[in-house]
Amino acid sequence: MATKNTKSQTKKNKSSAVKPAARTTGAMAGSAQEAASGAAEEAKTAAAAAPKGKKPGKAAAAKGKAAAKKTAASPEKKPAEAPAVKEEAKAPAVKEQAAPAVKEQAVALAVKEEPKAPAVKEQAAPAVKEPAEAPAAKEEPKAAEPEKTAPAKDGAIAAKILLKPNKDGSKITAVAPRPEIKGNPYKPMVCTVLEVIRETANIKTFRVGIDDPEVAKNFHFEPGQVGQLSVFGTGESTFVINTPPSVKDYLQFSVMMAGEVTTAIHNLSKGDKVGVRAPLGRPFPYDLWKGKDLFFIGGGIGMAPIRTIMMHCLEHKQDYGTISLLYGARSPQDLTYQYELDSWMANPDLNCTLTIDREAEGWPHKVGMIPNVLREIAPKADNCVAVLCGPPIMIKFTLMALDELGFSHENVYTTLEKRMKCGIGICGRCGIGGKYVCLDGPVFSQKELDELPPEL
Repeated sequence: MATKNTKSQTKKNKSSAVKPAARTTGAMAGSAQEAASGAAEEAKTAAAAAPKGKKPGKAAAAKGKAAAKKTAASPEKKPAEAPAVKEEAKAPAVKEQAAPAVKEQAVALAVKEEPKAPAVKEQAAPAVKEPAEAPAAKEEPKAAEPEKTAPAKDGAIAAKILLKPNKDGSKITAVAPRPEIKGNPYKPMVCTVLEVIRETANIKTFRVGIDDPEVAKNFHFEPGQVGQLSVFGTGESTFVINTPPSVKDYLQFSVMMAGEVTTAIHNLSKGDKVGVRAPLGRPFPYDLWKGKDLFFIGGGIGMAPIRTIMMHCLEHKQDYGTISLLYGARSPQDLTYQYELDSWMANPDLNCTLTIDREAEGWPHKVGMIPNVLREIAPKADNCVAVLCGPPIMIKFTLMALDELGFSHENVYTTLEKRMKCGIGICGRCGIGGKYVCLDGPVFSQKELDELPPEL
């Protein structure tokens, strides 16, 4: 029975192996493999059923040969292509291998992130050690105290060296501390207009007195300091106090009409009330100039700050060398303080030179721009301090002329009060390169200006 079944199955398998020739390569490969696997299983079954010690019969041998023929024949008929198809189908196995690589990278990243946490702990750990070092830090100041106490005998001299230049005048730069404002810096002193003087077509000088006698008695300022002159209900503006500190009866401000506030000031009359916030800013460092020659240069309304420092130095002529003045304007009518010019020309302690830009009938003095007249006069730069103020264009070319004459930038000074606004360092509108004109100025040496941005 087993032999017949095997023969019939073999015939069926042969017929099935021929018919799939018209089918696809995948179907032929599948049927061939199934037939081979079936024949192998039947051969194993027959071998197991045979008695031990006996060889399988002819039927079993025939089955084995038939299975071997089918197995051998199946690889010859295009089965090589079927595995190729299946191997291509197994291509996802490559993707499965790529997937673990991604996971390994993710794990690697996780490992990299974890060390950051210990880094924080390591930083926190030294914090525990710091208390141990703290006593050492506390002990250091104790050891440093004798060092500060030891030079205390020379402390006053050392402090002055920090705030003043060398005696040879090689370092007279940015040495004065910022001024300390006493009382309420926002509250103006109530003053009364005592006198109004017409200087030019657009410049007036106002002399005002402080109403409170106690405040007036204790009021003091230095040459070069400024005040905020205000018209109540309109506003305030910055002007230099152009009287010397020796004048106690009034404060004098010279005002050029240029805007709303200055127009309101020009409309003031004798007896009107005004407000004054003063003194503000750093003064001229005239103590550093002692023993030196002084050369003052003023242009137009720029003569206002020059007037106060020049008159103060003339009052203390014994402290200085030769004092000279070069004052100019566009025309004789544009010169301020004309009622004082004759006395300045006649003063034996002052070498005064006046000039105008263009010739004018009856003008007996110099004609020419201030920088050109300065080159003509040619003051000696040795042991000489130059102080100038005027229109920006005049300052620019005058500084160039002083360079040609050999003046050190440490010995050239000017004032920038026109850039001041609030006067106490609150609004920040006069800030230039980390400095405030109202607190670090308005008086600056040319060396200080060299360190500021080029906008000046």
